[in-house]
Amino acid sequence: MKMPLMLMLVLLGSQHASGVEVEVEVYEGVESVLLPCQVQADVTIDSTAAVWDREELKDPTVHVRLPSGDDFKDQNIRYFSRTSLRADALQTGDLSLTLRNPTVSDSADYTCTYRKYGQDRNKTYVDLKVTELPPRSAVWFKVLSGVLVLVVLLAVPFGACLSCRYKKLKNKEVHEVEVGSGVEFAKLPCKATVHLSKVNKVVWKDRNGRIVHVYQKDSEQPEKQHRRYRNRTEMNEDPLKTGDLSLTLKYPTHTDRDTYTCTVYGREGKVLMEKKVELKVEECQLVAKEEGAESVSLPFQTTENLPDDSEVVWKCYEPEYRKVYVYENGSDWPDKQDEHYKGRTEMNEDPLKCGDLSLTLRHPTVGDAGRYGCEVNSKEAWRYKRGKIRPRNKQRPSGSAPLIHLL
Repeated sequence: MKMPLMLMLVLLGSQHASGVEVEVEVYEGVESVLLPCQVQADVTIDSTAAVWDREELKDPTVHVRLPSGDDFKDQNIRYFSRTSLRADALQTGDLSLTLRNPTVSDSADYTCTYRKYGQDRNKTYVDLKVTELPPRSAVWFKVLSGVLVLVVLLAVPFGACLSCRYKKLKNKEVHEVEVGSGVEFAKLPCKATVHLSKVNKVVWKDRNGRIVHVYQKDSEQPEKQHRRYRNRTEMNEDPLKTGDLSLTLKYPTHTDRDTYTCTVYGREGKVLMEKKVELKVEECQLVAKEEGAESVSLPFQTTENLPDDSEVVWKCYEPEYRKVYVYENGSDWPDKQDEHYKGRTEMNEDPLKCGDLSLTLRHPTVGDAGRYGCEVNSKEAWRYKRGKIRPRNKQRPSGSAPLIHLL
């Protein structure tokens, strides 16, 4: 049975294949919607994964959580920077997906798959319906109906916490920072609004709860950072003396688009203040090149002196999956790349040391069009950048679509 509220969640009694079917309905324009998925909390961090899919799409992947963190390399671009899971999802079994800024086009059947040792163990099917706002009178009728019920049920606890929530409203304001493509760094501003003598620790985290930067006991704590941020962050000198708690993020890419939170803790672990900063990284567009050009370059500049055990892999994800280039153990491995690219790819000498992981592709053709990505993996570092090669015929006039867009 559907309730006349703006947000409806219905658990259906029937089973859908091997899992439960859930229906969620919201109006377009809400800040976010939660797609529920709960499994037993007997999971182990070393052997589990959660995968959200929308099977009707050509690129069905909506969100993937691995023991090492979120994996965005196969994510459909329409969901980029709009999805998140709890930071402790695999440990608690709460695999619910938060989808921000839902639109009518997001209406679809979603599948939440819980995997253990690579095998599907549990599936939850969520039918999301995002509808346009009805006429204003109908909206007010539904809103007032829901509010009257909620007021009766929640009046006492609401009144108890109203004052507390009001005091925190200022900290909920989100500051936006937008940087161009290919910049060397982005600065996330944060000024202390509390007495600095009471501050013990400053922690920056991203939306998924990953630790971006920690400053405590008059020094930075790099060993506590998530590996995707290692050697990429820094704060100004003596932040607990100057009150400038701003964070510098080096070599931001499109995958760093996120909302970051700066949390200031007191001596006894009490939260003294929080500030949120939304980082927007513009898409990079390269100068157009005609088909038949001698070569094109997919740029990827990151921090220098990456770990020696880092594996660098360039891949093509569309129109079909192919390995383009593999660099590991100090050299390239042509026997691991697809035949389509053999003899046509190269990287700079000693790329891990200089941090320039750009790939040169010689004699590009229409057959090279597609979506590409470069992933750097090691125990201590993770980097990722993606781009798109788009074909352009010689006959097209100048000003038409570039051959390469770096995303």
